[in-house]
Amino acid sequence: MSSLQFDIAHLLAGSLVLASFMMLYQDRLYALLNVYALHAGVLALSVAWQAYVQQAPHLYLTALIALVFKAIIIPVALHRIIKRLGIHREIENVIGIGLTMMAGIGLVALSMVVMLRVTPGADALAREDLAFALSVVLLGLLVMVTRRNAVSQVVGFMSLENGLVLAATGAKGMPLVVEISVAFSVLIAFIVIGIFLFRIRERFDSVDVQALDRFRGERR
Repeated sequence: MSSLQFDIAHLLAGSLVLASFMMLYQDRLYALLNVYALHAGVLALSVAWQAYVQQAPHLYLTALIALVFKAIIIPVALHRIIKRLGIHREIENVIGIGLTMMAGIGLVALSMVVMLRVTPGADALAREDLAFALSVVLLGLLVMVTRRNAVSQVVGFMSLENGLVLAATGAKGMPLVVEISVAFSVLIAFIVIGIFLFRIRERFDSVDVQALDRFRGERR
């Protein structure tokens, strides 16, 4: 691999981590969904570049799936769900944005230290891609645990899955059948979650998980 190819792969993977930080910073649902679409678009570019570098044509299909489903269809559908449910469009955070960003920086540093130490025999690109992928996964988890709104937690889960796809492609790809099954599993999960959100809104007039916790406490 030439130095330019390595640098571009490095830039795209790092951009995915940056997009994850942008998701952490958002305090409005529409902005969060727009950043998630950007997140998925960067993933598609990164996977397509890996397909070119590794000479793995099946990864182009993975990039296309990420672009069509994750960057276009899912964000548009979530926009419509938010509008139809009349969900409060400001995101309530468990902790402040500053502390969340600091925690994110700590998780990225931890990912770098862990992955670079446990993969000494791998090539440089695979090691760094795995480190970036673990960072994206942990930042996705951080989005889930620091947001009270169920929709933002769904977005955090989907960004976490983007990190898993980056890890798989960085580790010289995974079988195409697995990639397709993962993509359709996420799509099915998205449909189920959409139906679930409709039911929550219909029953509790809110998708704030804190309100649901209070209701559970009252039932006890």
